[in-house]
Amino acid sequence: MKFLNQKDGFLGYDANTKIKSKVVVVPFGLERTVSYGGGTKNAPKEIIKASHQVELFDEELNKETFRYIGIKTLKPFKIKRQIKSAMSQIADINKQIISKKLFPLVLGGEHSITSGSIRPFVKKFKSLYILHFDAHADLREQYDGEKYSHATALRRCLDFKNVKVISFGIRNLSEEEMNFYNKNKKRVKIFWGNKKNKWKISEIRKIFKNKNVYITFDVDGFDSSLMPATGTPEPGGMFWDDVMPILKNVCSVSNVVGADINELAPIKNFNSCNFLTAKLAYKIISYVFEFKSKYLNR
Repeated sequence: MKFLNQKDGFLGYDANTKIKSKVVVVPFGLERTVSYGGGTKNAPKEIIKASHQVELFDEELNKETFRYIGIKTLKPFKIKRQIKSAMSQIADINKQIISKKLFPLVLGGEHSITSGSIRPFVKKFKSLYILHFDAHADLREQYDGEKYSHATALRRCLDFKNVKVISFGIRNLSEEEMNFYNKNKKRVKIFWGNKKNKWKISEIRKIFKNKNVYITFDVDGFDSSLMPATGTPEPGGMFWDDVMPILKNVCSVSNVVGADINELAPIKNFNSCNFLTAKLAYKIISYVFEFKSKYLNR
């Protein structure tokens, strides 16, 4: 694996800062099955660029969290053209990363990549819980004739029998998806977007306690007023203060093993969404490593 100079990588902190890295950021701007707005292929580059403007000090955790984590960023590379080959490619990359006992944070790209990203974790753990933020359930069997579509991302994850999905913010799905959900409630739980004022942190903690967890975050889970830079923006979504308590509490009670962030479609000369996504990425890994040692040593 070849890495960017740290000044060019995620957060852009000084390369002379001697920190043993625990995180590998993987730019994987796959764009093969988008069905409305395009541009996800440009997302990793813009997220990394925006991350150079993110303050390194976290006022909530009261420290520059990167100093306790260490972050390396893979050099951009050519993504396989065929969708199934691309799934195998990201699976192989994550396999290499976790073999070195490092944490992969994949910056997509379209959401289809998740079923590839999780493959090495599915093999490693007897049970894997997916913490899923999204406007859409992504539970179709196929979409426009493609099984490995952004609209089938979580259905393909459920092809693995040891995977369960817990989704937050869902507010747009097909009848097919609703029927699948109703028949598979032992493996899929949805916290509906229109009931977010009734979500209970105590219930969320109970679900994830002592589980191995992979986080997948489709940025259209955010409300469209906050995140217009995505292929399928949806009203009625989550805001920053809805998301942070969930991430923090899940990280505090579980073993989070990897993550991806998807579906940013950057808008030229409109940087707020790129920045929001970069800060989200930093916050996820900050929470993961704030609690990881405490969780493992309990």
